[in-house]
Amino acid sequence: MSENPTTASLTGDYTVDPSHSQIGFSVRHAMISTVRGSFGSFQSQAHIDDAEPGNSSVSVTIDAGTITTGDANRDGHLHSADFFDVATYPAITFVSTEVSRAGDEWSITGDLTIKDVTAPVTIVFEQLGTSKDPFGNTRVGFEGATSISRKEWGLTWNASLETGGVLVSDTVKLNFDISAIRNEG
Repeated sequence: MSENPTTASLTGDYTVDPSHSQIGFSVRHAMISTVRGSFGSFQSQAHIDDAEPGNSSVSVTIDAGTITTGDANRDGHLHSADFFDVATYPAITFVSTEVSRAGDEWSITGDLTIKDVTAPVTIVFEQLGTSKDPFGNTRVGFEGATSISRKEWGLTWNASLETGGVLVSDTVKLNFDISAIRNEG
């Protein structure tokens, strides 16, 4: 049974449940289609403070080598030095620097590090609700999204098209579907 997300207290420490969560992305390909992908392995911890949302925090570590788009050749290219250089930089990290809340909307700003470049990103999340799962765990759900310029993190590889434009757009849309479990004890 879901509780009303605006009245149920969320205050506490949480671990994101990766088997019920996804960190995904989409990018325009050849100016005419969209390629979607996700990261298969990540860990995340969060502290939520209902009374003082600014005291909340989030940290995420993504295994860059688990990027998948459904095409082994493209995934191999993404692993290479042209993009994520996973042999040298195996992790992508995000650490919050500011959290604010307006009703069911949470705005999380933090430092996103890809390869050796760190830059600020703001992600807006909608709080979907809370519930007790069949195992007695308190869960909270969020959906969030933002867009980034991949060039800001040195991900500049591209190819020109005969018809004009480029093979891979600079704008990457990031999507987050999060189910987090409150740490008891």
